[in-house]
Amino acid sequence: MIEVSTIAMTADSRRSRRSASRARSTSRKEISMDAKLRPVHEADIPVLEAGASTPEGLGDLQWFGFRTFHRMRERVAQDGCLGPDDGALVVESAGAIAGWVTWSKHAWGPEATSWNWTIGIILFPEFRGRGIGTAAQKELIEYLFAHTRVERIQASTDVRNLAEQRALEKAGFQQEGTLRRAQWRMGKWHDQVLYAVLREETGLDGML
Repeated sequence: MIEVSTIAMTADSRRSRRSASRARSTSRKEISMDAKLRPVHEADIPVLEAGASTPEGLGDLQWFGFRTFHRMRERVAQDGCLGPDDGALVVESAGAIAGWVTWSKHAWGPEATSWNWTIGIILFPEFRGRGIGTAAQKELIEYLFAHTRVERIQASTDVRNLAEQRALEKAGFQQEGTLRRAQWRMGKWHDQVLYAVLREETGLDGML
C-alpha cells in the first residue's frame, strides 16, 4: 500500500521537474534569441570562412560552390566592410559568431532617386531555428533606416526556404511576389520569393 504522503511527494517532485524544465526552456529561448550586430574585424574572417566553406555549413539552399574570402579581407582593411553602397556586419549570439548580414544598393529606376537596400544573411547551422535570424534582420533594418535615407529594404529567398520566409515576416517584411527562375544554383534555376519592408511600416518614419 502506497501512503498518501508518498503520493504527494511524487506529485510535488513531478511538478518541480516540470517547473525546472520550463525554466531551462525559457532560459534557452532567451539565450537563443540574443542577436547582436557589430563591425567585421580581421580576426573574424577565419571563423566566417570556415563556417561558409562547405555545403554542410551553408546548406543546400545557399551553397553556390567554393568561394574566396580574399575580397572580404581587402574590404575589412579598406573600410571595415562599411561602404556607401554596400556593407556587412557580424552576427553575434551569446558571445559567439553566429554568421553575418549584408546589404547592397538596388535601383528600380535612376539610382540617384530610386535606390533601396537589398539585405542578406548567413547563419551557421548551430545557430539556426532559434530566432537569431529574425532578431538579426530586424536589428539590421532598424540600423539601415536609422542611418540612411532609404525608404524601402528588400530581401529574397528560395521558395523552399520556409524558415527564412518566417524570419523575414517576423522581422516586419511583407511578401511581394515570386521571382521566377531568378537564381542559378546546383545545376538548375530556382524561383525566389521577394520580400520588402517600408520605413513607415516600422514606426521609424519619424526619424527623417
